[in-house]
Amino acid sequence: MRQSHPKIDSELAPHDKFQEYSENWSGAVLVSTGYTSVTGIITAPSVSGSSGSAGSAWVGIDGDTCDTAILQTGIDWYADGTYDAWYEWYPSYADDFSGISISEGDEIQMTVTATSTTSGSAVIENLTTGEIVSQDFSDVTDGSLCEYNAEWIIEDFEECDGNSCSLVPFADFGTVEFTSCSAIQDGSTVGVSGATILDIEQNGKVLTSCSDTSSTVTCTYE
Repeated sequence: MRQSHPKIDSELAPHDKFQEYSENWSGAVLVSTGYTSVTGIITAPSVSGSSGSAGSAWVGIDGDTCDTAILQTGIDWYADGTYDAWYEWYPSYADDFSGISISEGDEIQMTVTATSTTSGSAVIENLTTGEIVSQDFSDVTDGSLCEYNAEWIIEDFEECDGNSCSLVPFADFGTVEFTSCSAIQDGSTVGVSGATILDIEQNGKVLTSCSDTSSTVTCTYE
């Protein structure tokens, strides 16, 4: 079973107050209060790596300074050239969307919206094919959102077998750019400016290089 995980800090010291390292997350995180929606667009990347290697791109609410829940949606990619679209209200496992197909080069818009700390929605639209899928959540009992974080993330996600979960081998995704990035904070639209930038570090090696502008987040596999 596939599952995202709250940010796992690495042992490397940050570059500065706007730069951190994580074992599983790279990208950009806004940290404050009152985040109720996050959106962004990516192009499904060309992927390479060893058999079984994979990765994902998603937008979400919480999971950094709030680890009780994450409302998120995104796509997974695999070194064999396949892609999945999924949604998740962590700590539950992710579920794949049906009714949508993804190929390399497709433009994918991802949006999550929280209508309360236990209700919301996840929407994926393939802008290239016109396919759109969504999932509503209502009165979730597994974990409540804090609405502390808005995120645009490349993740080395986990595969779980019973009670045992481990990170998948991280695939080379080239460069992924989140465009048209925005979030709703206390009813107003905000961009990425002021976000903390994350890069993945595993076993002493930094695997990504990420940066942002006011409306984009770019991550490159190193």
